[in-house]
Amino acid sequence: MRRLTGVLRDNGLSLAFAAAFLLVLAAQALAGHAEYNHTRAAGGLDQVTLGAYLTTSDFAVDVTENWQSEYLQFFLYVYATVWLVQRGSPESKALDRAGRETGREQLLGPHARPDSPRWARAGRWRQVLYANSLGLVMGALFVLSWLAQSVSGLAASNEERLRRFQAPQSWGDYVLSAEFWGRTLQNWQSEMLAMVSMVVFSVYLRQRGSPESKPVGAPHDTTGMGG
Repeated sequence: MRRLTGVLRDNGLSLAFAAAFLLVLAAQALAGHAEYNHTRAAGGLDQVTLGAYLTTSDFAVDVTENWQSEYLQFFLYVYATVWLVQRGSPESKALDRAGRETGREQLLGPHARPDSPRWARAGRWRQVLYANSLGLVMGALFVLSWLAQSVSGLAASNEERLRRFQAPQSWGDYVLSAEFWGRTLQNWQSEMLAMVSMVVFSVYLRQRGSPESKPVGAPHDTTGMGG
């Protein structure tokens, strides 16, 4: 029991957000199912079960279009914060540390500690790959979820076009369409707004005990300090 308590404590943040993700996804599925059946009823079509709805392109595109915008946000933030700084924000590095930093500062190669990850001590391509692994994974997840959105969105769009007795589109035509970019850009702009809001608000506002905030008593121009 003590071991389980320790695991829950040590992984509380990831477990809490994973549970919240599953709960919200389930709620989205229920709400989407109801709306989907309402739309089908208005068009004189048969109702579908929840299980059948979960396999539809409508559900897939609603999920993936949000995933790709979130991963785009993290991908851009990971790389932007290497070079760009913001005076007074705990979301920024210290003003004099912009850039990739030295091997000593990053604990790479001969500067690695005994408890450093093995690939941080390795040389050549393994060190380069590991040193950029977070950004690469976030970028790959963005591309994959963007592709999933485009494929599922195409299927949903063509299904609707067939109901109106219109010819289906190709993937290329759909990706260049206003419909696709309208769905995509409405998510991207919200992510950019969220990022700039967090960077700026964290300069002047505080949340006691959060690493996303400076210590409550820290001056506004204190940069790169989490409390």
